[in-house]
Amino acid sequence: MSQVTWNVDPLHSEVLFKVKHLVISTVTGSFKSFTGKAVSDGDELEDAVIDFTVDVNSVDTGQPGRDEHLKAADFFEAEKYPQFHFVSTSFKKKKGDVYALLGNLTIKGNTKPVALEAEYGGTEKDLYGNTKVGFEVTGSIDRKEFGVTTNSFTETGGLALGENIKIIANIQLARA
Repeated sequence: MSQVTWNVDPLHSEVLFKVKHLVISTVTGSFKSFTGKAVSDGDELEDAVIDFTVDVNSVDTGQPGRDEHLKAADFFEAEKYPQFHFVSTSFKKKKGDVYALLGNLTIKGNTKPVALEAEYGGTEKDLYGNTKVGFEVTGSIDRKEFGVTTNSFTETGGLALGENIKIIANIQLARA
């Protein structure tokens, strides 16, 4: 069986994150620039090898001052570590349209295994005859494990910033 490369379509994909602020509300942000691909045996995506890179400098929370702070040494150190990188180690169907996506995520030079879930949205041909597949990838990571440890405490002793980061990536892949 021949290998097929599926490229991330950045015009029809998004990478979001959510983090608790003051433990009472959630702040949502995104990364506007990213690239990725999946390499599969034929058109079957199970067992595909997935490689995905995020441009840290493209962080967008809707607040330019906060975005600059996230890029700084307190958080992502974007000048020194300009990318987050994910490489899959396993992509297996769990049940129905849900896949277990395991891999290694690198943030700030720290590589840790992560477990994500990918829900298959379907396969279609676009108006130009290109085959596209869609997935919603979700999961959470502990930011401290990746060296993003900056935090402060509220007057009552609670954390000002949550430690678990929710990840939501709506990804459309185009068959190369």
